[in-house]
Amino acid sequence: MNYPADLAKLISYYQKLPGIGEKSAERLAIATLEFSDEEAEDFSEVIKSSKKNLTRCSICGHLTDKEICDICSDNDRNKNVICVIEDYKSIFSFEKTGTFNGTYHVLNGLISPMDDIGPEDINLSSLINRVEKLEHPELILALKPTVEGEATTLYIKKILENKNVTISRLSYGIPIGAEIDYLDNVTLEKALEDRKKISE
Repeated sequence: MNYPADLAKLISYYQKLPGIGEKSAERLAIATLEFSDEEAEDFSEVIKSSKKNLTRCSICGHLTDKEICDICSDNDRNKNVICVIEDYKSIFSFEKTGTFNGTYHVLNGLISPMDDIGPEDINLSSLINRVEKLEHPELILALKPTVEGEATTLYIKKILENKNVTISRLSYGIPIGAEIDYLDNVTLEKALEDRKKISE
């Protein structure tokens, strides 16, 4: 379809969002055009402000507008339990369950030799530093049950095997290949409750 140039550009940007095809992008673009001038201006300012002000927590790597995120700075959280995840989107899913009182660590990727992504390419060094400062910590590995997730799990287990760390993983009630941030609250809650210690 021949869209006016500005509409075509707006649609193309909405298509960059995950899960948005051309039809959905078209609907979103047209809905955006129906904003009042004030709403459109506010919308653009929110996007610019978010890009400018949101950064990564210096401790866990979560998205925050401060140096240290609200979770890491919460003294009521159990700092000795760290849920290790691939990306920060999964944190929002876990927090919606309202049952996890530990902290998180965002790896920003998984080990994938096929894609030339090694341990040094993800956020592992800061995890090791965190663990070494704790007394008998527990790591809950909440990584995708894929080849990359398994490779990362085995690597973490290997580098921490002599550091008095309990390492568990989420229950395999999670479907194979599932994305953590797409799971419902009940599934995530049960996976946390039924987590299994990784055997020697």
